[in-house]
Amino acid sequence: MIVLDDPEALASHVADWLTGLARAKQDAFAIALSGGTTPRLLYRTLAARDDFPWTRAEWYFGDERFVPPDDPMSNFRMAREAMLFRAPRASIHPIPTLGLAPDDAARRYEDMLRARARPLFDVVLLGLGTDGHTASLFPGSAVLEERTRLVCVTENGRITLTYPALESASHIAFLVAGAEKRAMLARLASRDQALPAARVKGAVEIFADKEAAG
Repeated sequence: MIVLDDPEALASHVADWLTGLARAKQDAFAIALSGGTTPRLLYRTLAARDDFPWTRAEWYFGDERFVPPDDPMSNFRMAREAMLFRAPRASIHPIPTLGLAPDDAARRYEDMLRARARPLFDVVLLGLGTDGHTASLFPGSAVLEERTRLVCVTENGRITLTYPALESASHIAFLVAGAEKRAMLARLASRDQALPAARVKGAVEIFADKEAAG
C-alpha cells in the first residue's frame, strides 16, 4: 500500500503513475474508470497534464447508475466534466443508459468488451465504499458469485463490471481517502474475503491518504 499525505497528493501521485504507464505503452491504453469524489480529484489532476497521451487512451467504466448521461448522479457525466473533455469522443465508451432496458444495456456493454483482446484493460481504477463495496459490487449481492458474465445489473438497478471483467487488467488500483474509510481499508489490506472489494484478485495496488491509512 502506498500512503500519501492527503487527497491532493494522492491524486498527483496516481496521475504520475498513470501517465508513466500510458507513455510506456506504444499502442492504445485502456482504462476503466470509477465514480466517486476521490477519482474526481484524480481526473481533474490528470486533465491538467499535457504529457498524458490523450490520443492513445481508451476510456471505459467500471459501473454506472441507470440514469441519463447528463444526470448529476451519472459517473459518465462526472468523468466527462472532470477530465474526458480532453479525450477524443471516439475513445470514450460509456455504459449505455438511454433507450434500453438495464439488462439490454448490460448485454450491449458486455458484447463490446468481449470483442476486445485480453487483458481487457491496462488499468482498472476502483474506489472503496464504507460498506466494503467496489464498483457496484455490494455486500450480499448475487452478482458477487457471477463468474461467466462480464457485466451485470445489480439488485439496486446499477450496471457493473463483474469480478472476471475487473480482474482482466494489467493493473488494478484502489484509490482510498478519508478517515471514514479507515476500517474498511484495513480490512481490504488484510484481504478480508467478507468485503466485496477484497475479493478482487490480480495485480492489486492500493493508494491511500494518511487519513484513510490511519
